[in-house]
Amino acid sequence: MKTLTLFLLFVISATSLAVAAVRGDSVMYVGGTYSELPDKTKGHLDLSAAETAIFQSKKGTFEIPYKSIKSVEYGQKAGRRVGVALAVSPLALFSKKRKHYVSIAFTDKAGNAQGIVLEVGKGRVHSLVATFEQRSGRAVEFESEDAKKHFEKEAN
Repeated sequence: MKTLTLFLLFVISATSLAVAAVRGDSVMYVGGTYSELPDKTKGHLDLSAAETAIFQSKKGTFEIPYKSIKSVEYGQKAGRRVGVALAVSPLALFSKKRKHYVSIAFTDKAGNAQGIVLEVGKGRVHSLVATFEQRSGRAVEFESEDAKKHFEKEAN
C-alpha cells in the first residue's frame, strides 16, 4: 500500500509539473497561424536584435519583424492549484496561479498575415511587452479590465 501511495504521489506531482506555467526566460508558442511549429512548443524568445524578435526551439524557429506588428495584446488566465492541492496540501486550493499571454498580429517577411499567442513567465512579461511596444510603435491592448489592472499592479 505504501508503494502504491508513493507511486500515486509521484504521478500527480509529475502531472502538475507538466502543466505548470512557463517560468524564467522560457516562452511557449501556445498556437496561432504559424503552421510550421506545433502548438504548445516551449522555447526562447530572443529580443536582442533591433529589427526582429526570434522565437527558437528544438522544434523550429520563427521571426517577428517589429515594424510589421499590427497589434500586441496582453491577457491572463487565473486558475486554482489543483495538482498541488492533491499532492501536497488542500490549502493550495486557496491560492491562484496566473498564466500570462501575449498575442501578436504581424506580417511575416513573405507578406503573409500572422497571429500568434505566447505564454510568458510572470517575471518577463513586462519587459517583453515594453520591448514590443517600443520597437513596433504600437501600444499594448488588454483583453479585459482585470488583465489591465493586474498588469499595471505588477509593474509597480
